[in-house]
Amino acid sequence: MKMRSLLTAVGLLLAVCAQAQQPAKGIIAEGGTTNDRASARVLYWNQKTNAAAGQIAINYGCPIWKKDYEDKAKFDAMTDGKIWRLGNNFWTTLVTDLPLTISGKHVPPGPYYLGLSRSADGSQWSLAFINPAGARKAHLDAFDINKAKIEFLAPMSTEKAGEPAEKLTITLTHPKDDIKNITLKIAWGNLALSAPIKVTLTD
Repeated sequence: MKMRSLLTAVGLLLAVCAQAQQPAKGIIAEGGTTNDRASARVLYWNQKTNAAAGQIAINYGCPIWKKDYEDKAKFDAMTDGKIWRLGNNFWTTLVTDLPLTISGKHVPPGPYYLGLSRSADGSQWSLAFINPAGARKAHLDAFDINKAKIEFLAPMSTEKAGEPAEKLTITLTHPKDDIKNITLKIAWGNLALSAPIKVTLTD
C-alpha cells in the first residue's frame, strides 16, 4: 500500500515537472527596443504673434523593400482588393491641428491611423483613414489592419518611380509661395504615390 502511494506521488511529481517545462500559453510581450521610425511634418508659424498656427505630422515605421515585391504577380496578389499596412511596428499616424482636404476628401483636425487601400483591379491606391479610438478599444495592432474599421478613403495618384526607395519614405512638400498646398508623397521600392493636400489656415 505504501509502495503504491509512493509511486502515485512520484507520478504526480513527474507530471507537474513536465507541465512546468511546457511553454506557457496565453499573452506574451514583444518589442521594447528602439526601432526605425521617421516623421514628416509641416509647422505653420504666425510671425505676428510669434506662436504656432498649427501643424501636420505623419509618423511611421520604415520597412525595407524586399526583392520579392518586384515580382508583379506576387505583389498584385498581396495588394489587390486589400487594405495594406503602411509602415511597420506601431501604426502609421497622421495628426493634424488644421482642417485638411486630401484629394478632395475633407479631413477634420485630429489623430488618425493610416493604411493603404488598393482596388480589386489594382488600378487605384487610396489612403485609408482609421479612427484610433476604435482600434485601441479592439486592441488592434497595425498587423491586424484588415480587421479595423475604415472611416474613409482618400485617392492617391500613381507616379513613375525614380530610383527605388530602399526604405519606406513619406514626405510633405509645398512651394515657398503657396504654403497652403502640400503634396504628400509615398515612396517604397518601385511604388510611388502622391496626393494633394489643401490646408485651411486662419490668421
